[in-house]
Amino acid sequence: MSETLIHRRVAAARAGTNPFVIARLPSGWAVVGDVEVVHGYCLLLPDPVVPHLNALGAAERQCFLRDMVTLGDVLLEVTEARRINYEILGNLEPALHAHLFPRYDSEPAERRHSPVWSYDWSQAAPFDRATHAPFIDRVAQALAARGGTG
Repeated sequence: MSETLIHRRVAAARAGTNPFVIARLPSGWAVVGDVEVVHGYCLLLPDPVVPHLNALGAAERQCFLRDMVTLGDVLLEVTEARRINYEILGNLEPALHAHLFPRYDSEPAERRHSPVWSYDWSQAAPFDRATHAPFIDRVAQALAARGGTG
């Protein structure tokens, strides 16, 4: 598998230089999205990086999916969202990674029932560590309280 953005982000997380990192989890890294298309958008990056979910063994697959759901539980708590949309795509970046999108009743009616990809991502606020620090701290603390950090 050729190197992807996911590979570079995981390498930076290991080195302690990835500003998007929220916490180390048993299966990988919880990170904030590059842009805040919806408040609380996060990803789960596997460590080590694999091409797709089916490339993991049964135990590793269960661990990744458990971490994904635990992160979703925490996002529900921290953001008070109505639900979490989970997406594992990998078409643009052919390496396993899961997107977690909190969804809100306060979203515009025309967007509320559509995939988050229908938003204009170019208008979304870019990640800023200082701005996101309180959110990152709350998510990290909630993950640690669940024993989810590795």
